Amino acid sequence: MDTSAPAFPIGLRDSVTHRVTAGELAPVAALIGSDDPALAVRAAGTLMTRLLLTRLPGPGCRLLREDFSFDGQLAAGDVVEISAEIVPPPAPGVLRLRCAVRQAEGGTILSGFADLSVPAIRAGDLASPFGTQPRRMLAALLARCANLPPVPTAVVHPCDGPSLQGAMLAATHGLITPILVGPEARIRAVAEAEGLDLAGIAIHATPHSHASAEAAVALVASGQAGALMKGSLHTDELMSAALTREAGLRTERRVSHCFAMDAPLYPRPLIITDAAINIEPDLEAKADIVRNAIALAAAMGIDLPKVALLSAVETVTPRMASTVDAAALCKMADRGQILGGILDGPLAFDNAVSLAAARAKGIVSAVAGRADILVCPDIESGNMLAKQLALLGGAASAGIVMGLRVPMALTSRSDDANSRLASAALLRVVARG
Repeated sequence: MDTSAPAFPIGLRDSVTHRVTAGELAPVAALIGSDDPALAVRAAGTLMTRLLLTRLPGPGCRLLREDFSFDGQLAAGDVVEISAEIVPPPAPGVLRLRCAVRQAEGGTILSGFADLSVPAIRAGDLASPFGTQPRRMLAALLARCANLPPVPTAVVHPCDGPSLQGAMLAATHGLITPILVGPEARIRAVAEAEGLDLAGIAIHATPHSHASAEAAVALVASGQAGALMKGSLHTDELMSAALTREAGLRTERRVSHCFAMDAPLYPRPLIITDAAINIEPDLEAKADIVRNAIALAAAMGIDLPKVALLSAVETVTPRMASTVDAAALCKMADRGQILGGILDGPLAFDNAVSLAAARAKGIVSAVAGRADILVCPDIESGNMLAKQLALLGGAASAGIVMGLRVPMALTSRSDDANSRLASAALLRVVARG
């Protein structure tokens, strides 16, 4: 994958939730000569600096300037959210971040900006594990979209901050020309609350989320939009509208969802499927799920992706249907019924992503330990795997629906603007043809 795009795009955000310890407050108390919680709030500045130097932008950066305002109190045991977001730079070579530390109940105790210089990131750096700050997938996707014109995209019911922010970020990066579909008053209220400028942005007014889904699909059917982007409505609402015969968006292939994930300890992006649409896919559906994932990998620039067909064990046993399906899919690939990837399975998760685990079990495979695509047995295992990687493993994620006539960026309603930006980039590379 091309890695020439900026590793720190505007709008990239990171945050951590942290419980303050007495040891973190002690240096401030010693320096000031008081343990007054109103003065201890200054320790929030140290916590903020720690986030900047260890996560975003992370190791290797140099702190140039911090301009913070403080308010409220801070005491040992308090739970705070520490966040930083990339904003337009004041000068070339300088990275500016909007910084905040908030109490669990919502009060802001630190706000302001920090300027840092960041060493140039070489392509080799992005191709290897990079600690706790996944960013290579987003950087590579934006690079792949760099010379592509924006695709007119119906953004369906963007009635909360993350979904509207994600759409506007995608527009800022030239990925989409957004057509916002939803209740206009609600959309404008969200824009005002988030400080977003909607000047020049088309709004297609609808009364509610069901109508938003139907209107967005109609825009695609009429040729006014070339892609769909999910906002703050339920997946079922949007998929129901897109899959009707009248919509005309279905193809001969089964529709499926793919998560593209950037896990910190894995040396390449992972495509996980299906985690959102097909509940208990049969063999025929799984074949299309694999074909869709291979098509996505190709759009991302992954040549001849390695496809691991997951189960709980590595041996074929009739008592476990997923192992039989995996074996059948491999034979289908051998016979040319599935093209463009290297398939192997059944493989347990550890054998799919760890060479050491595969070797310990004596598995000789071109896929084991090197998987680009993980095909899960059902929606439950896929959904749990993807969310565990994101919430406990620090993985960045993007989501897209494949198999329709046009791509659909589809994320969880809890996903932040960064995930939605990455999903828009996926949408753009898939729509490039």
